[in-house]
Amino acid sequence: MANLNKVMLIGRLTRDPEAILTDKGAKFGFAVNNRKMNQTTGQWEDEPVFIDCEIWNRGDQGQQATRVLQTLRKGQQIFIEGRLKLDSWEDKNGGGKRTALRVVVENFQYLEPKADGMGGGEGVARAPRPAAAPRQGAPSRNYGGEYEDAPAVGAPAAGGGGRDEDIPF
Repeated sequence: MANLNKVMLIGRLTRDPEAILTDKGAKFGFAVNNRKMNQTTGQWEDEPVFIDCEIWNRGDQGQQATRVLQTLRKGQQIFIEGRLKLDSWEDKNGGGKRTALRVVVENFQYLEPKADGMGGGEGVARAPRPAAAPRQGAPSRNYGGEYEDAPAVGAPAAGGGGRDEDIPF
């Protein structure tokens, strides 16, 4: 039997990120909109969905939680990619067993320029370069904002146009 646990979302932070486990991780609130037709008015309406997210400093991406804590704030729009995780615990006030479904973020991309005007740009993810930048002529890959000038989700390929024949696959 095949299994797949993959989540990809574009939305906004609903609160500033908070450190967990002495800066080994971060947690933040996230919101996305579902569009639905109002049967009474016939108009499309946004229905918000609120999601708890967590991200950790580990694996190939290294310091993603630290980067989230340093660079993201309430209201910023980002793309997240991760997996679902079900947490369960006993309520201390005698409320029985409680559960919460969360997204464990594995990668993220900035979708807005930095608020301080330094770097960024429309549809461009900018973050500090890693110590070992990719060699000249090598394709740039974006692992959670690791490399500068990585195209954001849905952004046309460099050189503009955005035509289907410009897509490299």
